Amino acid sequence: MKYNVSRAYFAGGCFWGVEYYMQKLDGVLEVTSGYMGGHVKNPTYKQVCTGTTGHYEAVEVLYDNRKVNFETIAREFFEIHDPTQEGGQGPDIGSQYESVVFYDSDEEKAATEKLIGILESKGFETATKVIKTSEFYPAEDYHQDYYEEKGTTPYCHGKIKRF
Repeated sequence: MKYNVSRAYFAGGCFWGVEYYMQKLDGVLEVTSGYMGGHVKNPTYKQVCTGTTGHYEAVEVLYDNRKVNFETIAREFFEIHDPTQEGGQGPDIGSQYESVVFYDSDEEKAATEKLIGILESKGFETATKVIKTSEFYPAEDYHQDYYEEKGTTPYCHGKIKRF
């Protein structure tokens, strides 16, 4: 079967929880945990955790754009983490855990800003940053499919209807 593959990038706290929920979306082919936004080439988890590399714990979402679009995936992102929390997510505090939608085109940026506008019109004070994509670095193997491998579910992510 052929796919029309597109990529999207999100950071919303610990990448394990974002990966867990994004993998469940119809049309999503693969989700990879990693790092984006910093100034260090090929950062390690230990380096990113210091908060000095400028990276966010992010996920790369590969999706079939004939089955799902960027806006639908971004909408899901805003419902699986707390987009109003500044400085981290749940108990994970630090700049590497902040909420970010990375955009690769004017259309993705506009779709993200539209969703943030909807949230703010509903009274949510959104802390999510909207940042142009940069190089994505996959995280170490032990971070991939973390909850699936452990057989547990995320402790600081959950689905909450906001739209």
